[in-house]
Amino acid sequence: MTRLKELLLVVWLCFCYSSLKADCTNTTIGLCTPGTEEVIVESITEETEQDGTGITTIITTTSDITTTTISNEDSGDILDGNNGYVLSSKEGDMDTDWGGQGPASMPSGSSCYGLGTDKCAQITGSGNNTSTMGVTGMGTTFIQTIDISDLTIDKGGQVKYTISVDKQDSQDRIYMHITGRNGNTSVFSGTDILSETGVTSGYQQYSGNFDFAGSLNTLIVEIGGRDINLAIGPLFDDVSINVLYNVVNTIITQEITTVEMFVALNTDVSTEIIDVVETIFEFNEPIQDAPVFTLEPVNETVEDFSYETVEVELEVDFDMEVEMTEVEINVEPETEEPTMDIQEAANEEPDMENSTDSEPNETESDSEATEESPMEDESSDEQETVQQEEEQEPTEEPKQEVKQEQKQKAATKIVKKMGDKGRYEVNNQIKTLIVMQVLANSKSFFVDTQLSEIQGFFTDVELPDTTISDNNIANYFMTIDSDNTFNQIVDSQYNR
Repeated sequence: MTRLKELLLVVWLCFCYSSLKADCTNTTIGLCTPGTEEVIVESITEETEQDGTGITTIITTTSDITTTTISNEDSGDILDGNNGYVLSSKEGDMDTDWGGQGPASMPSGSSCYGLGTDKCAQITGSGNNTSTMGVTGMGTTFIQTIDISDLTIDKGGQVKYTISVDKQDSQDRIYMHITGRNGNTSVFSGTDILSETGVTSGYQQYSGNFDFAGSLNTLIVEIGGRDINLAIGPLFDDVSINVLYNVVNTIITQEITTVEMFVALNTDVSTEIIDVVETIFEFNEPIQDAPVFTLEPVNETVEDFSYETVEVELEVDFDMEVEMTEVEINVEPETEEPTMDIQEAANEEPDMENSTDSEPNETESDSEATEESPMEDESSDEQETVQQEEEQEPTEEPKQEVKQEQKQKAATKIVKKMGDKGRYEVNNQIKTLIVMQVLANSKSFFVDTQLSEIQGFFTDVELPDTTISDNNIANYFMTIDSDNTFNQIVDSQYNR
């Protein structure tokens, strides 16, 4: 066995819906665009084995599919004790003091003004210091550190907050500060001044966000400000913080498809069979996704053939055939005139003996000829008359046969132009059918003719009561009389 193994080609194909993965890395700041990215890498190998029976070709396609899905996950409110990130004493409903720098108060009822009757937090410090997180103009802070390591954030994201504030004194100030860390490394640090000195804000709800990149496992939340003691200090309540972070999931799958094809080496196969097989594959293509090997015709543009167009083409070829026939008939071949050898004729001497001996015979033959000449003359005259009549009669049938034969040659010429393989095309098949119709002169067969109505064929005569009376005498002979005759036949058997 001869084994031939060769790597024919390796094709790298990449089908991507977008470049999402390239836009969402460890250095990406903020939220990435959600979506799915698919990369397909195909490796195609072809292995050929040949022995005395035939050739076996094995095509193996290996597809490595990498599917990357990017999504934005939400931690939920990490200041809600039900989510497991903070204790009830550190929740954002401000029922208890978080702890921090400077003096503070936790009023309730009407002292919370627009924040509701439950407890709220009040900034009472009038100092002008720098906070633990580096914010200046601070008299009081509420601060806490939150562990969010179980979120496994490593592709960046965004920290969003909301807070309700009621500032009765326009000269007071209040701010929101959040610092994000990965271990001891600072990832981001953001400060939003909610209401600055000189702004009459009253009751307001504030929201904001801070973008970050890379990994994040700790948040430090600081709410601070100052009270200049002209009235009640800034009040706040209903603090919420959500962490939105990017999640990149990558799934790698491998698909292996093997197609085996065997070609038998059969020397007994005729050329005609091979031509038929080649023709089938030329005008048909395999369906790739079919469960079994299936062929479908190749889509071809069907030309607009009609009876008239084919008839005109046939007439053109017919005229060409007639012209060729006339040319062949009119060409007269050169003929050589017979020549005599004058010398040989002159040298020939008559045989006197034969001439003398033959004189009586000649006279006898002459007399016989003279006796038979009237009959021969009459028959010859009749033959000449018949020949003249035949020449004068038009030969319609032979001409029609020649015309039909020439049309047949023209039609054969049109079919030959198609080629041995081209005759299987849709256009040529349609054209062949129309050529057959033209040769058969079947155009009139398809003409819709209206039958003429025969006048007086239908009358207005009707049967009385629309019924036909029965023939009682005929019924008697068909029933009773027939029964009697049959009984007589039966009884005759027993009489024996």
